[in-house]
Amino acid sequence: MDLQTLLTEHIKEAIKSLYEADLAEVEFQATRKEFEGDITVVVFPMLRVVKGNPVAIGEALGAYLVAEVEAITAYNVIKGFLNLSLSDAYFYNSFTNILADANYGHKPQGEDAVIVEYSSPNTNKPLHLGHIRNILLGYSVAEILKAAGNKVYKTQIINDRGIHICKSMLAWQRFGNGETPASSGLKGDHLVGKYYVKFDQEYKAEQKQLMAAGKSESEAKEQAPILLAAQEMLRKWEAGDAAVVELWEMMNSWVYQGFDATYDALGVDFDTLYYESNTYLLGKENIEEGLSKGVFFRKDDGSVWCDLTDEGLDEKLVLRSDGTAVYMTQDIGTAIQRIKDMPDANGMIYTVGNEQDYHFKVLFLILKKLGYSWAENLHHLSYGMVDLPSGKMKSREGTVVDADDLISEMASTAESIASELGKLDGYTEAQKKALYQDIGLGALKYYILKVDPKKRILFDPEASVDFQGNTGPFIQYTYARIQAILRKAETMELEPATAVDLTEKERAVIKELENYPTAVSLAAEQHSPALVANYVYDLVKAYNSFFQNVPIFAADTASQLTFRVQLSEAAGRTIKSALALLGIVAPERM
Repeated sequence: MDLQTLLTEHIKEAIKSLYEADLAEVEFQATRKEFEGDITVVVFPMLRVVKGNPVAIGEALGAYLVAEVEAITAYNVIKGFLNLSLSDAYFYNSFTNILADANYGHKPQGEDAVIVEYSSPNTNKPLHLGHIRNILLGYSVAEILKAAGNKVYKTQIINDRGIHICKSMLAWQRFGNGETPASSGLKGDHLVGKYYVKFDQEYKAEQKQLMAAGKSESEAKEQAPILLAAQEMLRKWEAGDAAVVELWEMMNSWVYQGFDATYDALGVDFDTLYYESNTYLLGKENIEEGLSKGVFFRKDDGSVWCDLTDEGLDEKLVLRSDGTAVYMTQDIGTAIQRIKDMPDANGMIYTVGNEQDYHFKVLFLILKKLGYSWAENLHHLSYGMVDLPSGKMKSREGTVVDADDLISEMASTAESIASELGKLDGYTEAQKKALYQDIGLGALKYYILKVDPKKRILFDPEASVDFQGNTGPFIQYTYARIQAILRKAETMELEPATAVDLTEKERAVIKELENYPTAVSLAAEQHSPALVANYVYDLVKAYNSFFQNVPIFAADTASQLTFRVQLSEAAGRTIKSALALLGIVAPERM
């Protein structure tokens, strides 16, 4: 039983005994550093059921708890806050339980599953910095949900059809001269992205010519021959034209190989893949079903709509007058299909930027109206954009920060900084390269994930690789330091540990270790890796303060020495576990 659960039981009993009142819940918070105590009970919410002065209630409650709960040694009341001090025996016993639990902080997997969608790129360009935030968020949330006891399916829908795909195809066909990834030395997604940019350049040149000939800007945009050719190519694709489909399959295969290489470098994976070319017609039969149920209505022109005005929204088109689907139609059908494919799933999380907030609000409402019980468990993991000092990124103009280039740059930055520390004697060049990759990616991932998903990020690559402060490398370096301590301890004959008197710094580390399960649960509940990132930073700060102030190998007693080594082991294991939830490798040496 964790401390808050134990205290909640005793506090409810105390309120019943002292005031003959029933307390529904108890609010706790960390004790402020300027006050003595290990955990604080907030008295003010109790005034709903207990009439009286909050200080007097705190005094009575504190006296009761000291008398009844062995782990509580003292108390003090500051206004409406009851600060409780806990015994060394409590902390030591708590620590031994943590040390003995190989899966500490993780819950056993339950029966219900959740589907987490992330990445979901277009096949007309390589992945960029904006995709990276999406991918890292989705992957981390999936891992955190697993740790919180959920079965998780990681999935993506690949946007492999549409006019944007045909633009790359047409440009390659006209200007590529048969260029392939093998002949060019480019990753497949980079090669296709090159021709997406080429299309935009030619399109703008044609617009300029048309405007010089007297066309208005809007006319030039609509009548540019290269755009008309791309639209014709899309019509041929939808009609199943063999040559167009063959070209589409070849270029998409290049992109998939490129994506897979980037995913592998990022250390992320997927359980299932969906392709828009297979799903874009899904949902039409669901629209018919919704019409029969009165969820949708048909207008005079034959188009089908959903009236959401009662929910404070507007009318939403779900089928055009010519019977063709819109994105909402496809998303309705894909959601239903996923539950059919993964019937143990009871909810979905969509990792998509906040510009799509309205779309998902509408989608979830429609699925609820259609009567799907799992629609109550749909969540849009909405996140802010990633900005750069140079401004907003634009794929068609070739001004994006390419994901592969960024990964490479992060590794190079890590190499230049880590090599100055000079602690890699005995490492081969291959081992050093792998380490620099782990440090660079750790810096990138932590910098992005430590921020609340809803907030925009101004990404600074150099600042992210700092070995001091709230950064990935600082946390990785602490873990590596702990491993050096454990390697040294392995060469020694350590006696079994027994209960010891704890220093303030040791207690602080144990307190942070105790917070890990709660941090994981809250992060899962709020779909926020930032809670895990900031938790592990707090743990690392507490451990470093312990390391700098408490001698490990110059301990006064053999039992104290063993305990401090074990405390280091537990801290290292928890740091590694938390980093893994963020997709970050914990290096053994740095």
